[in-house]
Amino acid sequence: MAEEVPILDLRNVVKNYYLGPVTVQALKGINFKVLEKEFVSIVGSSGCGKSTLMNIMGLLDKPTSGGFYIDGINSASADDNELSTLRNQKIGFVFQSYNLLPKLNVLENVAVPLLYRGWSQSEIVPRCREMLNRVNMGDREHHLPNELSGGQQQRVAIARALAGKPSLILADEPTGALDAKTSEDILHLFYELNRDEGMTIVLITHNVEIAEASPRRVLLKDGIVAADITK
Repeated sequence: MAEEVPILDLRNVVKNYYLGPVTVQALKGINFKVLEKEFVSIVGSSGCGKSTLMNIMGLLDKPTSGGFYIDGINSASADDNELSTLRNQKIGFVFQSYNLLPKLNVLENVAVPLLYRGWSQSEIVPRCREMLNRVNMGDREHHLPNELSGGQQQRVAIARALAGKPSLILADEPTGALDAKTSEDILHLFYELNRDEGMTIVLITHNVEIAEASPRRVLLKDGIVAADITK
């Protein structure tokens, strides 16, 4: 039987930053894979390399050395346009700050990545409504972001991430701006998406409790993988 191709495959990933004559090594040889339908939390304290790793996994930056493959595609061999296309087609992003466009209503915000893909209006509207219903926001499609609570805005952001049928969801501190009860609701939604729909999810967090509740957690410390634990 052929070996399953990982959705994410990091091979001895090193990332250096150059501050004048000083070299700062943010990642010091990261190795791990994420398979289809996995739920993985990447956890670590401030300065451990989480943000740098997020940028590489999200195709927003390239390693200084080592290899990063997404769905078997080597990111190092892709130019900026190809990386942009890969980002748009393969990854659904969810951020701490929601990143909703304030002048667009909920339905229009969810539609943004589909417009970039060139979907027709007849395709976009039913898909966006389907995703809004999936995150229990179907009755808010005409609301502007400032008319929603933080938790509601994050649900819209999740619907937007799902709309383009990505290979994975990359969530960067998705509960960081939310209160405890709302955070629990959003995390429950992620677990539902993983369990019921087989969505691959990588969640980046500094919160140890969130990470420990995950089926698998990768602990970053000083730019290396200090532990990789599966329940």
